[in-house]
Amino acid sequence: MSSKDYYSILGVEKSASKDDIKKAFRKLAHKYHPDKQSGDEQRFKEIGEAYAVLGDEKKRAEYDAYGRTFGGAGGGPQGGFGGFDFNDFAQGFGQHGQQVEFDFGDLFSDIFSGQRGAQQRRGRDISIDVELSFKESIFGVERRVLLNKTGLCHECDGSGAEKGAGTEKCTTCNGTGKVHETKQTMFGAFATTRPCEVCHSRGEVPKAKCGACAGMGVKKQEEEIPIAVPAGINNGEMIRLTGAGEVIPGGMAGDLYVKVHVKDDPRYKKEGYDIVMPLSIKLTDALLGASMKIETLDGELTLKIPAGISFGERLRIKNKGVPKGGSSRGDLYVKIDIQVPGKLSRAAKKAAEALREEGI
Repeated sequence: MSSKDYYSILGVEKSASKDDIKKAFRKLAHKYHPDKQSGDEQRFKEIGEAYAVLGDEKKRAEYDAYGRTFGGAGGGPQGGFGGFDFNDFAQGFGQHGQQVEFDFGDLFSDIFSGQRGAQQRRGRDISIDVELSFKESIFGVERRVLLNKTGLCHECDGSGAEKGAGTEKCTTCNGTGKVHETKQTMFGAFATTRPCEVCHSRGEVPKAKCGACAGMGVKKQEEEIPIAVPAGINNGEMIRLTGAGEVIPGGMAGDLYVKVHVKDDPRYKKEGYDIVMPLSIKLTDALLGASMKIETLDGELTLKIPAGISFGERLRIKNKGVPKGGSSRGDLYVKIDIQVPGKLSRAAKKAAEALREEGI
């Protein structure tokens, strides 16, 4: 059941006539319109929601009987202005009682979009994928990608004017980049602001249009973009390059989103800032100890294996893991795997039996 008292919101009794409800709605909507000094957008929406129900005979009857309406598939009350037909309001009232035609839907879309016309427009975002080797993901790398996208025209550097032609003040917006409009509605006169479509919000127009971009300042072209991949990036992470997306005339550029895919490397595994690599050694090396050359991400190193090492033990090599920033890095851990021969020669078997006798 709805928790809202629509009669209370409009300030009318349950016995109020349809005309009384309409008058109450108009009075309150005019008072709380967001463009008014006393405006309250949330209150304005509640008033509209209440009238959407009480201004419709069928919905009002349902609301009076059940405290809710059943116009939607879910059977709940119709939120906001859902299901309300404003066609009967095509004739509004001006300040002096004269009838003024207006587009009610356009009026409300301007209000509830947060005055979209006053906001700066923005170009389209672009998303791409980049594949890295395991080593590149650890140490970072710079990649360069070639994208075919709308960007600033290289011929006029985005001015829209032929070289040497210059620009002049736009006469449509008088150099402001914005066009102000006033609409007469049943709530009174409301001023709105939108970007100038002639100069694309620049306030200036070219004296002679650039032939490459037809004076727009932007065009579809190939552009090479450098991508600095940071050290230690993980598989699936996203890199955002602000302003590297598509450009629109007189607006902000969109962003470029780069999704990173790191290829698996059978030799190494990343654990936080540490790297783990397996090393297979002979049984005798495990028993007696040894020195072995191993290949790491930093190149070849000599690893000393202590005598009596066990299967699965890890040997730590400091500061050879993932960079943390500055000169600090994680560690490299070498995980020991001991090879056990499947077959023994006569001499090896005799030696193994001797070890058994020694309790080894």
